[in-house]
Amino acid sequence: MKIAVSGKGGVGKTTFSALLIRTLDEQGKHVLAIDADPDANLAAAIGIPNAEEIVPIAEMKELIFERTEVRPGSLGGFFKLNPKVDDLPDSLSKKLGNIKLMRLGGVKKGGHGCICPESTLLKALVTHIVLARNEVVVMDMEAGIEHLGRGTAQAVDKLIIVVEPGRRSIDTAGHIRKLAAEIHLNQVVIIGNKIRSPQDEAFLRTNLPDFQFLGFLPYDDSLIEADLKGAAPFDVASRAKEKITQIISTLLGS
Repeated sequence: MKIAVSGKGGVGKTTFSALLIRTLDEQGKHVLAIDADPDANLAAAIGIPNAEEIVPIAEMKELIFERTEVRPGSLGGFFKLNPKVDDLPDSLSKKLGNIKLMRLGGVKKGGHGCICPESTLLKALVTHIVLARNEVVVMDMEAGIEHLGRGTAQAVDKLIIVVEPGRRSIDTAGHIRKLAAEIHLNQVVIIGNKIRSPQDEAFLRTNLPDFQFLGFLPYDDSLIEADLKGAAPFDVASRAKEKITQIISTLLGS
């Protein structure tokens, strides 16, 4: 099972991804967690110790040079378009239980020299992870899906867009689905998050009528408190955990 998770910033995408990953781990699944959102910290949300010390792969200049034969930031020159990456998930990941986590980081744009080596390495790595790994893969992505290419997208089982009751969140969901369609990623579903009432659920269903809903997670003060305290959301009692178990059953059965 290969899953990509996307959504507007602030909707609870990383919290959902972390709950999903930790629940899969509890069920005995081997999970490869990919933090592909430069503005998120999936490692901390999962509960990996010293998460702030994890160096994103996009910032590993010596590794990028070794694999692409071009130093990041250099101008011009030739570099490998198919760098070796198959050893990286095992050698560079941080571990917690059955979970391996990799933090990709962002690629600087404009005015920072050639960005090709970094982006080439990251895309090659994501392609390998999606096409060749046999773990459950969960990728926490930004509100775009730039790390996925047309060939890679074919192997993604589900793109889960996390939304909250709000107009901007709904607009972002439509934008993400449009981007997904351009690379023929059509297995797109919605998770409604921060649901306070039946009216919130009805609002999302009414405004996203062409989407399949995978489930709804309640608004939960305990998850807010966990975030404020720097605690992993899975490690606090919340109503969302039972819902996540149901969502996994639906995913594995689909």
